Amino acid sequence: MDEQNQELPEGIVIRFRDCFSVRYIQSASLFCRLGYELEKEYATTGTLSAEQRLRHEAFILNAIFSSVAFLESTINELWSDAADNAYFFSDEKNEALLQAVGEKWKNENYFDRTPLPNKYQKILEIGEKPLFEENDPDYSGIKDLIGIRNYLMHYRREWVVIQTDRTPGAHAETHAEKFERLLKNRFDENPLAPQNLPFFPDRCLGHGCAEWAVTTSLSFTDRFFRNLALPAPYEGIRDELATR
Repeated sequence: MDEQNQELPEGIVIRFRDCFSVRYIQSASLFCRLGYELEKEYATTGTLSAEQRLRHEAFILNAIFSSVAFLESTINELWSDAADNAYFFSDEKNEALLQAVGEKWKNENYFDRTPLPNKYQKILEIGEKPLFEENDPDYSGIKDLIGIRNYLMHYRREWVVIQTDRTPGAHAETHAEKFERLLKNRFDENPLAPQNLPFFPDRCLGHGCAEWAVTTSLSFTDRFFRNLALPAPYEGIRDELATR
């Protein structure tokens, strides 16, 4: 009889916990590398087929989506592992922290409807660690990244405003103008987009943006776990997280 098809003896229960945060950051890094390869090919040949351009757009968008999914699943896994006493790397030094985190998780009013960045801040607060400053590059970076993801995920069409008058208050700021103000010069623009197109989404959504999404997310979570003296769940797969 094939061992893989053998039934477990009666009364045996096997439990395991998945770790989607690792899958998401692996996916984000892979999408980022795939987008980079297409931009390299374009730099060499000066042309890409319509199918290749579509693939490039899919890779970049999904690198952004997966980066934010990584941030969300990372903090939720920590909360729930602490609540279920399933944090396998705990020791006496952080046992009190994890116990306190678990108790807060069970109190729905403490975290319910809490914005994603604030969930990280709340755990630092429980651990009596310094919070991220609002203008911290990593903290403000993930907030901007989440803003892009939310806009793309819950997209509503709006007018694209092209004008030379940049006087503050000349008109209500569009999402495209907001993202240009926040993100321009943070990373290399999409080389596949002509310069006469708006910064967002066309010139923004390239490998540079995808790479920024991955590296900013990892830099933020690295510091978060380091501040808590906890191992990052993705520590063992760092060699799989290259962005190019």
